[in-house]
Amino acid sequence: MSSLPKCPKCSSEYTYEDGNMYVCPECAHEWAMIAAEESSEQQRVVRDAYGNVLNDGDSVTVVKDLKIKGSTSVVKVGTKVRNIRLIEGDHDIDCKIDGIGAMQLKSEFVKKA
Repeated sequence: MSSLPKCPKCSSEYTYEDGNMYVCPECAHEWAMIAAEESSEQQRVVRDAYGNVLNDGDSVTVVKDLKIKGSTSVVKVGTKVRNIRLIEGDHDIDCKIDGIGAMQLKSEFVKKA
């Protein structure tokens, strides 16, 4: 089994290397090895508590009371958070909650609205 990527244009598995390019003999498509390596890296998929895929700019609803560390405030169940931003790390949602301010949430405690 070849470790070379399939052709992105026609999905042929008979690709070969030519210098720093990959070439498809079936459709004559050529692409750079660097671009192929970047596209082969898996995009991290962030899912909510119910398995729905989250994207930047989505609105979510909190599904559990969340205590805020270092404060007596609590984010209540049903709080709607608009315009989220996905980030790397344990807390994978960056957002601003009305009345509380900027904070990070775990995707396991929200559902897509």
